[in-house]
Amino acid sequence: MTQQPDKPASSTPAEGTCPFHSAAPLTRRTEQLSKTGAAVELDERGVYRVHDFQAARDILRSEDVRQAGFMAERATQMGSLEQQPVLFSEGETHHTMRRDTARYFTPTSVAKYQPMIAGLADELVGELAAKGEANLDDLSLRLAVDVAAQVVGLTSSRLPGMAGRITSFVSGGGNSEPGAAQNQSKAQALKQQANLALFFALDVKPAIQVRRRERRDDLISHLLDKNYTDVEILTECLTYGTAGMVTTREFISVAAWHLLGSPELRSEYLHSTEKVRFEILHEILRLEPVVSTLYRRAEQDIDAGGTLIPAGSLLALNIQEANTDEQTVGADPLAVCPGRKLPRGVQAPVLAFGDGSHRCPGAFLAIRESDVFLRRLLIWNDLRVVTPPTVEYNEVIKGYELRGFRVALGG
Repeated sequence: MTQQPDKPASSTPAEGTCPFHSAAPLTRRTEQLSKTGAAVELDERGVYRVHDFQAARDILRSEDVRQAGFMAERATQMGSLEQQPVLFSEGETHHTMRRDTARYFTPTSVAKYQPMIAGLADELVGELAAKGEANLDDLSLRLAVDVAAQVVGLTSSRLPGMAGRITSFVSGGGNSEPGAAQNQSKAQALKQQANLALFFALDVKPAIQVRRRERRDDLISHLLDKNYTDVEILTECLTYGTAGMVTTREFISVAAWHLLGSPELRSEYLHSTEKVRFEILHEILRLEPVVSTLYRRAEQDIDAGGTLIPAGSLLALNIQEANTDEQTVGADPLAVCPGRKLPRGVQAPVLAFGDGSHRCPGAFLAIRESDVFLRRLLIWNDLRVVTPPTVEYNEVIKGYELRGFRVALGG
């Protein structure tokens, strides 16, 4: 399925507000919007769909729910995993795992990767300049894969092509919403299993072997120190790989799309301090969250937005609506307006990185690498869009995909 961006009901900024308003969100899914305007709606499948910011944040921070998205409930049933992946674990186990791995994603640690990220960005932009044209979504994928590979430790592959092996896991069809009808054919399932075997044999296993001989400062070395099995390490590599590679790829593309479409915003971005540049990127992410729906399973009866939700219920949190809740983000919620005055305790991306114990650990790294690449790309005055991207939706990650985003330098 492809579509062109929907226009919001109003695209005219209010008088006296930010001068850099863009005309519309570019990836918004109108079919996911609230049908009644209620904070919480119960659909025909018995899923509680949450549209309100406060209700969504309360649920994400609650100790009475557990992770249910990203096929968590299927993964936790795998008996071969004594140690569940960090994305799926809960309680003190999860908190301990997050504390143990936090050092790989702190600003200090990310600064260590700055020269590597800059070198990759220079290489990609140089390639674009030499060829004259390229798909931006391909360039952003290569950057995101290479950066995440350094952090995770996937740097000893036997053959090139890891990016394709990673993306194959989210392009095989199917619907990751718990209880939803699956549309993955047997042939697709077999192909995905084959891709998983290739990823393990060509990328993960060689990295494990190298780090068994000599530890390095990366996630796989840490997992070996914690006596993780090969299968458990493979699962973590998939978790961090898809999270760090696939989502960052899409954000770089959508941020470039906004900045190339607004000369004033692009100029402000290029000539501002890092703080202001990050504000701009966070605001674009608020409007265009890469993952539009997060899932939780209620373990106790809970109250959300004035609705009593029974234990055992599935909750689907609509992040794109929560992020444009006017009571939280203020006027013109469907416009890019960096430096919004948000309530105390609400961060600039709002819920685009999640919240609570499962908030994205690589948030700072994602913004940093996006900034490094975009600054080097957008500084070229003759950079232009040849073909704008089509907007597709991936029901595995519950997010948009931008494809065919053709850009050119010169000419």
